[in-house]
Amino acid sequence: MNPLVYDLPYDALRQRLVDMGEPAFRATQLYEWLYVHRVTSFAAMTNLPKALREKLAETFDVAAVRELQRQVSKDGTVKFLFALRDGNAIETVIMRHRYGNSVCVTTQVGCRIGCTFCASTIGGKVRDLSAGEIVAQVVEAQRFLDREGERASHVVVMGIGEPFENYEALMTFLSILNHDKGLNIGQRHITVSTSGIVPRIYDFADAKLQVKLAVSLHAPNDELRSCIMPINRRYPLAELMEACRYYVETTGRRITFEYAMLGGVNDRPEHAEELARLVGDLLCHVNLIPVNYVPERQYVRTPRDEIFRFQRILQRHGIPTTIRREHGSDIAAACGQLRAQHNRQKRRQAAVEGAR
Repeated sequence: MNPLVYDLPYDALRQRLVDMGEPAFRATQLYEWLYVHRVTSFAAMTNLPKALREKLAETFDVAAVRELQRQVSKDGTVKFLFALRDGNAIETVIMRHRYGNSVCVTTQVGCRIGCTFCASTIGGKVRDLSAGEIVAQVVEAQRFLDREGERASHVVVMGIGEPFENYEALMTFLSILNHDKGLNIGQRHITVSTSGIVPRIYDFADAKLQVKLAVSLHAPNDELRSCIMPINRRYPLAELMEACRYYVETTGRRITFEYAMLGGVNDRPEHAEELARLVGDLLCHVNLIPVNYVPERQYVRTPRDEIFRFQRILQRHGIPTTIRREHGSDIAAACGQLRAQHNRQKRRQAAVEGAR
């Protein structure tokens, strides 16, 4: 299996072409075909010499993902189930906002973090994605939007997997995504979410990017968070908050705390008061998330009036707080849910075939 051409940042691609005996300007032409015209084959790159096109086709692959399924919600949300070249499946989502179209990308096949409300972790982690496999999700989403004359203006790295456990590929992806000769999506229009991998929060702060950071918090104390998110046993809240303070002090940027509202679990007024004490000294924003129903999980969504009550408590303490607008509630809305359905179908089919 050849490497993906999408795996290479601009400078690395230029050097690779020079090593192949080609002039450096070919990299600009190649990037334009890949990210501006978004062609699906080297043969379509008509201003490249035929010999180079053939050499590229022998050296790299362009087809990184293949659409298996697409669900379109009445609110305009589009969820794709993509097959990778090795047959594994991942999800990518287009979400419509007043400010533009946001693409939510996946960084791993499955996830090992084990958050108890999440469908992404069902079955554990299979492998990391390459930078090019993450890039290709944005390219495919943009091809879909091209047919509507629209553009992907924002990217959120909040799909299946823990981005900071695939850190090198993530950073390469961000450089490709942001490059002015490529997709040219500004850093301030990109958000990366982590479950709280503390060492990487320090690394990310030291990189001094303009990319937004979101931390999945979901509980205001160690006992509850360790039950909901096992990663807390490795990186408890004291360590996580210290890393978050370092990030804010180093970058001067506000941090977002994601907080899934789990009915009867973490949504009481006393939890809101405790959360306010935990994050109140930080330059931050809290995003309350009405949890999506997942058949394999036991959680229920907090009633809306109680979510508003939770929000009012935080705001009374001076903490900017929003409630995430629901996307795709009439389709497999939860992250990883469509992939989980696909995997269940594959297992049933394999069982039937094995019984014959």
